[in-house]
Amino acid sequence: MEADGTGRAGLPAPDFRALFEGAPGLYLVLTPDLRIASVSDAYTEATMTRREEILGRRLFEVFPDNPDDPEATWERNLRASLEKVLATGTLDAMAVQKHDIRTPGGGAFEERWWSPVNKPLRGPGGEIEFIIHRVEDVTEFVRLMAGSTEKMEAEIFLRA
Repeated sequence: MEADGTGRAGLPAPDFRALFEGAPGLYLVLTPDLRIASVSDAYTEATMTRREEILGRRLFEVFPDNPDDPEATWERNLRASLEKVLATGTLDAMAVQKHDIRTPGGGAFEERWWSPVNKPLRGPGGEIEFIIHRVEDVTEFVRLMAGSTEKMEAEIFLRA
């Protein structure tokens, strides 16, 4: 940034926090001890959370497994991915994960499917300072695929 507050080519210097928070993608920034450092508006909207209520809190405190789902594996799988990122310093793309999210008010859970990627961000000394956790909500796609499978199974049964 230039002394007059402009960036390159005389353009206004961007407000990177506003750019990140307003990005259309679902992004969560974590510290190495898995505290939420930043979050995009799209992420809070998709997860029915509020930025001021989740910043600084531990990831799995804010987004626990659904206690009513004994088959829930999201927390274990995500923790393994994040530990891999911290240990290797490389990006980890996870398989599609089922993770139910709490509805507003903290009561019921809503079934959701996510496609997550975790990427380390290094500081000036080369150490990992943050992890960017990006997800894509693929719930509708999973439901469509499940519906197609059920329809095909029904057709096969009827033909038999």
